[in-house]
Amino acid sequence: MNIELLANIIGMTGTALVVGTYFLLQLNKLDPKGLAYNIWNLVGAILLLISLLVHFNLASFVIELFWIAASLVGLYNYYRLKNPKNAAEP
Repeated sequence: MNIELLANIIGMTGTALVVGTYFLLQLNKLDPKGLAYNIWNLVGAILLLISLLVHFNLASFVIELFWIAASLVGLYNYYRLKNPKNAAEP
């Protein structure tokens, strides 16, 4: 399998995860502050970023970096709220 085909498969998998996650959110099947929502978005964005290393596009690359950052913030907040003891700490 050549690298371009593999990059396309990885990128389309990432697209399916990000778009599918958003679609499930709109159907009220996922909690936007939940673990699944943030992990699926993070994995999808990472897969898209990997595919962009082969098929580079600056705008797409930048938006995926922000998508990863937003997902990491969501995961941080999820774990912070799961452990109220840590929520009071600065």
